[in-house]
Amino acid sequence: MVQAATPQHGRTPASSRPAWLVPAIVAGVVVLAAGVVAIVLANRGAGEAVPTPTPSVVVTTVVAPVPTPALAPVPRQATSTFAAALPVTVLQYALASSAADDATVAAGALEAWVDQLTDGGIGTVTVAASQWATPQDAAGHAAQLVAALPTAGPTPEPSSGSSGQAPAGADLPQTGDVLVAGAAVGTYTIAANGPVGVAVWTNGTAVFQLTGPVEQIVNLYNAYGL
Repeated sequence: MVQAATPQHGRTPASSRPAWLVPAIVAGVVVLAAGVVAIVLANRGAGEAVPTPTPSVVVTTVVAPVPTPALAPVPRQATSTFAAALPVTVLQYALASSAADDATVAAGALEAWVDQLTDGGIGTVTVAASQWATPQDAAGHAAQLVAALPTAGPTPEPSSGSSGQAPAGADLPQTGDVLVAGAAVGTYTIAANGPVGVAVWTNGTAVFQLTGPVEQIVNLYNAYGL
C-alpha cells in the first residue's frame, strides 16, 4: 500500500490560484473605484454654479493740504512768557496786530492780549487770550464769556473719552474736554452767531476766545494749539 506523503512541518499546501491573479484583482478594483469617484465628482460639479470671483475695491481717501498764510506775521511786541507762547499763525491767518487787553486785566487777569489775524484779504480772526491766577478764576471768566454767547444755549456735559478736539462736522453749539497728554485741563464751547463763530476754552489758568468765520471756527479752534 502506498501511503500519502505527509506535509513537512511548518509549510502549507500550495494554493491552486495563480500567483499573478490577486494583484490583478486588486489593481482592477482600484481602477474601478477611481473611475466611479471621477464620475461622481464630474456629475456633482456639473450641477453646481461656478463661483464668480469678487473684484477687489480700492478706496482712496484724498486729504486736503492744511492752509498756510499767504503773508508773514508781524513781530509780536510783548515779551512775557504767556504772550510769547501765543501762536502768530493759525491756518491761513497771520498775526496783523496785538494789543494789551486792559479791561480784562482790570477784571482780575494777570495779563491779557487781543490779537488780530488776517488772511491777507477780507478774512479776519480775533483771539482774546488771558492768564489768571488759578484754574478756578480762569473757569469763572470763561463761564461769563460763554454765557454772553447769544446762540450758545445750555452747555452739555463734556463727553467722556473726548480727543480734546471739536468734531468738525458736528452742529453748533458743542462742548467737550480740553486734553493735554490725555488729561483734562479745561473745557471748550463753540457756538454760532449768524455768520460769525466763537470758540471759548480754558487750558489750566489760561482763557481763550477765538472769533472768526462760522464755517471755519471749528478748524480754527482745533488748529490754535493752546
